[in-house]
Amino acid sequence: MKQIELKGELRPTGSKADVKSIRRAGRVPCVLYGEGVENTPFSVDAQDLKAITHTPNSYIINLNIDGKNQLAIFHAVQYHPVTDEALHVDFLAISADKPVTIDVPIVLTGSSEGVKMGGKLMVHSRKLRVRGLIDELPDELKIDVTHLQLGKQIYAGKLSFDKVQIVSPKNTLICAVRLTRSAIAAAAAKEEE
Repeated sequence: MKQIELKGELRPTGSKADVKSIRRAGRVPCVLYGEGVENTPFSVDAQDLKAITHTPNSYIINLNIDGKNQLAIFHAVQYHPVTDEALHVDFLAISADKPVTIDVPIVLTGSSEGVKMGGKLMVHSRKLRVRGLIDELPDELKIDVTHLQLGKQIYAGKLSFDKVQIVSPKNTLICAVRLTRSAIAAAAAKEEE
């Protein structure tokens, strides 16, 4: 999985006024926490953060907080309800030698047989939660839909990938091929003839 470097500066914990002044300076207040790591309040540049939060991809983040490096992943992001600007970000500290649980984007490959027969491919999940070591996490999970027929679905429980374990519930629907109204009408017209 791709790693991205993000530079941060320690910030004081305290009043709303402190947090507002950080935001006015074009920075986003953040906190780093996790096993074996003391809670660390810091701030990052809003533009640097936007490049990571406004993407469908998942990243391992190498946080550099005042010269101290720590691997982390996004744990939670709070957005402004009108402007969609990040208000606060929680980072979860991780270790390179312990398995980590993260959402990985799904990429559907191939052309479904059901679509060729007049169906429509409906994508229900764009990410799957997986668990594995950092070095073995894929950038994306490729799922072949070539043999997917009309009325058939792909569930997370039917999938398996090398070196990672799927943590998402087994009944998570990934995609399905549904019959379109025009295909139903065409089939009904054929039956009437």
